[in-house]
Amino acid sequence: MPQDPMDFEWSYWVEWGRERVLWLLAGHLLVSQMSRLLVEKYKPWCLMLYGMAACWLLLGIKGFAVILLHAAISFAVAQFQLSLLTWLCSLILLSTLRIPAVEETKRKWYETENEYYLLLFTVSVRCLFCTSFSLEYCWHAPAQKSSHSFPWMLAYVFYYPTFHNGPLVNFDEFSKQMRRQEAFSVKTNLSILIVGIIRIFFWWCLAELMIHLMYIHALYSSALPLESASYWALGGLALAQVLFFYVKYLVLYGVPGLLLQMDGLKPPALPCCVSLMHSFTKMWR
Repeated sequence: MPQDPMDFEWSYWVEWGRERVLWLLAGHLLVSQMSRLLVEKYKPWCLMLYGMAACWLLLGIKGFAVILLHAAISFAVAQFQLSLLTWLCSLILLSTLRIPAVEETKRKWYETENEYYLLLFTVSVRCLFCTSFSLEYCWHAPAQKSSHSFPWMLAYVFYYPTFHNGPLVNFDEFSKQMRRQEAFSVKTNLSILIVGIIRIFFWWCLAELMIHLMYIHALYSSALPLESASYWALGGLALAQVLFFYVKYLVLYGVPGLLLQMDGLKPPALPCCVSLMHSFTKMWR
């Protein structure tokens, strides 16, 4: 049965997931569990090196260099310890993504538009992580800055489960939990992994069912069926769209959230069900 092709985000990440991203996430899981088992003290650096290698593999040396350059610039600006300067730096770095000459240059690095978009999405999300690190560097007293070194910034920026699409984890929470050494149980982690995979598979099947049967986005792309629909039908379409949005992000944030748990970190809460909300404030966050 043909699927609704109009939801670009879902189609894009499912395609990349099948091709490479899921395999690289599985590699991260293997490296993480081995480092927790054998060299817990060096786990952040093992994961940082793996994230850098995965970035190099997917985005190439030039894409890797762009992200490294953004991190270095953000770190240098953070040394002034001015929040306003940090925000300006982040906005300027983001604005470079929309400069036509820069866009054309980056497009030439890749054979397909999808590869260029992967760089675009990744750099945008990495900018959020650089901003988080820089702001927390500005806000902390000098005595607390020992953990805010450039190597720790790289460990945070190149942490692979959240690398391409988030979710956002604040640097303070990341570094505090990553430093924490706790007892490692293969049996406990295996049970968390199995239950998590079953949940995500269920959500993925539900999202695929919705996109193959409901054609919500295709209907919204054409004015004719919307003009002839009743108010009740329009309300049902609107509810169906936000419910699909909710299920989609259960998958897109559920996968990195599961890996965060496997790494001994506390993942951000998954989106709330839209049917139980009266305001979209939490949804957009």
